[in-house]
Amino acid sequence: MLQRLDKLISSQGTLSRSRVKALIRDGAVRINGVTAVSPEQRADADVDEITVNGRVLTYSRYVYIMLNKPAGVVSASSDSRVETVVDLVPGELKRRGLFPAGRLDRDTTGFVLITDDGEFAHRILSPANHIPKTYEARLAVRLGTDEAELVSSGITLADGTVCMPADVRVLEDTDTPLVRISICEGRYHQIKRMFAAAGNFVTALKRTAMGALELDGSLKEGECRLLSKNEVELITK
Repeated sequence: MLQRLDKLISSQGTLSRSRVKALIRDGAVRINGVTAVSPEQRADADVDEITVNGRVLTYSRYVYIMLNKPAGVVSASSDSRVETVVDLVPGELKRRGLFPAGRLDRDTTGFVLITDDGEFAHRILSPANHIPKTYEARLAVRLGTDEAELVSSGITLADGTVCMPADVRVLEDTDTPLVRISICEGRYHQIKRMFAAAGNFVTALKRTAMGALELDGSLKEGECRLLSKNEVELITK
């Protein structure tokens, strides 16, 4: 698809349209080896080789980034007071319009999807599409059978909100058990409130998967990487 050169290049990183126009005027942009002469010039990123300051532009309409979120970082695009998940994206992956697709509490860790694809984010976050988000929760006290059944069957929160059924499995059956829970909703502090309504307390929470895509175990907290097309598709399965 043919696009204006300045718009095409600025969509792929943090360069503004005005900065791209200046680079074009300075002769720093080439299309198929020929120096571009105007910001209005059109190119097809799927066909043409575009270079900026000698570097080949790798085009993608949208990006999908997996971040292993550490505690203390907020799930937001920007915040003048605290560090955000987008702040953790390295320069080579950054582009304008990035945002977290769904929010984790500030003290919750694990898988955050960062993207600039609003339509995809809406699709995976809508409860109507039943795309599960899976977490590991450390609980304050042993989980009783009745508690697990309450949470899994669709528990009613303290404010009267009725949750959708959840899948609950005990991973470590100790006095402070570790449980895996999958939900298709994303209400405020939902998992903490679900276990609180069942008479328990979440002491630590980590998101481990979105859909069928699990958090990359090689990513340290604070690290991120691009997702492949196949990995993106796994989120919707």
